[in-house]
Amino acid sequence: MALVVSSSSDDDHDHDEQQQGPSLVLCFPPPPSCSREGRACLPRPESREGGREEGGAWPGRSSASPASSSSSAAGKMANVGLSFEGSAGASDPQSRPVLILGRLPNLQRLPWTHLRGKLQPRVSEEVWQAALSTLNPNPTDSCPLYLNYATVAALPSRVTRHNSPSAAQFLTRLIRNCLPGGANRCILMVCERSEVFASACAIARAFPLFTRRSSVSRRIEKRTVIVEFFLVGQNNGPVELEMLKCLESATEGVRLAARIVDTPCNEMNTDSFLEEIKKVGKDLGIVPTIFRNAELKEKGFGGIYGVGKAAVHPPALAVLSHTPEGATQTIAWVGKGIVYDTGGLSIKGKTTMPGMKRDCGGAAAVLGAFKATIKQGFKDNLHAVFCLAENSVGPNATRPDDIHVLYSGKTVEVNNTDAEGRLVLADGVAYARKDLGADIILDMATLTGAQGIATGKYHAAVLTNNEEWERACVKAGRNCGDLVHPLVYCPELHFTEFTSAVADMKNSVADRDNSPSSCAGLFIASHIGFDWPGIWVHIDIAAPVHAGERATGYGVALLLSLFGRAFRRPSAEPGVSLGLQWRFPRGRHGERLQETALGLGLAPFGDGTLGLPHFALMSF
Repeated sequence: MALVVSSSSDDDHDHDEQQQGPSLVLCFPPPPSCSREGRACLPRPESREGGREEGGAWPGRSSASPASSSSSAAGKMANVGLSFEGSAGASDPQSRPVLILGRLPNLQRLPWTHLRGKLQPRVSEEVWQAALSTLNPNPTDSCPLYLNYATVAALPSRVTRHNSPSAAQFLTRLIRNCLPGGANRCILMVCERSEVFASACAIARAFPLFTRRSSVSRRIEKRTVIVEFFLVGQNNGPVELEMLKCLESATEGVRLAARIVDTPCNEMNTDSFLEEIKKVGKDLGIVPTIFRNAELKEKGFGGIYGVGKAAVHPPALAVLSHTPEGATQTIAWVGKGIVYDTGGLSIKGKTTMPGMKRDCGGAAAVLGAFKATIKQGFKDNLHAVFCLAENSVGPNATRPDDIHVLYSGKTVEVNNTDAEGRLVLADGVAYARKDLGADIILDMATLTGAQGIATGKYHAAVLTNNEEWERACVKAGRNCGDLVHPLVYCPELHFTEFTSAVADMKNSVADRDNSPSSCAGLFIASHIGFDWPGIWVHIDIAAPVHAGERATGYGVALLLSLFGRAFRRPSAEPGVSLGLQWRFPRGRHGERLQETALGLGLAPFGDGTLGLPHFALMSF
């Protein structure tokens, strides 16, 4: 028998569009006159009435133009509810479309007994096996199983050492391209236990919350996607309820961060961002500390005030503080929240200014991660510091040659008003050290365009005063899918780029060819002090904060991987970690070492703490 199906590789099209691949005739067995060999064909699916579909085209696949496909994809992915469940249950794919995802070897280990309830009566075991035989991921591939109601998609069979084993970026793209439409849909993710957290966050990125499409706003029906994991390999038992709850909170954080970054400044100004912070605080029972406008100037926050003073909506420093009893260490996350960056008087061009609504990506990630972390029961002091401003143009705007006194007490000669992120973050990290007494300070920012050149579109850049934390960030990025790669940390060679004749430093480098992303991070560190004995980590997320025209929610998973936990298996033996074993400094001065586990899904150690990066004493 013969039929026409649509088959295409995910790599051939943009992740924001759902384009249709070429039609292929697959025959099984091949007739004598057929020249196509080596590819089995799937039986033609039957309609609900039992008859065969008429015509040669695969319904819903080849008739739509690229433009209409893009519009359809955008509509079906936006503002959708995600639900992680231990079992999605059985359902006819014509009433609940299904997408089955995983690496091909893992898909081949998926037993039909587990799968048939989601595919029958439309898809038989013979069709399923034939579909698997047609998959040839290079790097990905997909095959429809029944009309446009059921699809199987294969992730890369292997990845290189600087990628995540979960192939998270490919996973998001496959979902955007292959998930069938419908009000109620199902994703069955086939993976190893160590890949669950990264896969869940990658799935969340495919479903943005923000949209102003009129067609979506008129939609009455509520759309839901149920996500079920089938685990293969070691520790392949069922997914525990505790893990599912963790995935829910983590993915909520990812989608919250992406929504804030996607929202334009006419809606997401500094006032609006403060409301988002207050809302999270209310959910967690925390009242934020807020300094605004003239109060910033009075208290010495010259960086934040100087950047945002020309805008209609005044700048702010906001802090959410979690201070439970028994805490033994203090951690501060500092986020850059430039709600729009015109460049100031050093104004950007017409081609470089669009997209600058994303300059608040660091603060958005800190907010999403803080919410998820505290909901999971964090047991040490954690402060989320938000440096909010709009870098605008006006009579009160900072001018090149102006000198500001920052919260550290150091003076800065402004030679580039478009290098504003480091100014607001310098105030934030100085406040974290002086007022919050932080032992560990991590700042996250869409700081430099050079980051995308240094480490690319998918890997954020990490700069830190501690080599073990550098390795920890890279490993955590691979575990969670928010990839990270190190920058050169060498202040004795690079900080002279900021030399000023009239102030302690300038805010922009003299030589743009001398590791500008490293230099930008060092400017921030200088306001803590290069001799400060604590841990400082800088994450530049300028490129991975978005993919195409959509925000990714980058940073939430990374912070959770570094400082939190996704889940632990109640049945695991004490001292047995499902993550990767490392040794890290513990304490402000790094005076003693303690074995810790980096990664997610970690079991408790014998001392009663969890196998987390508790070099930061992050016990739950």
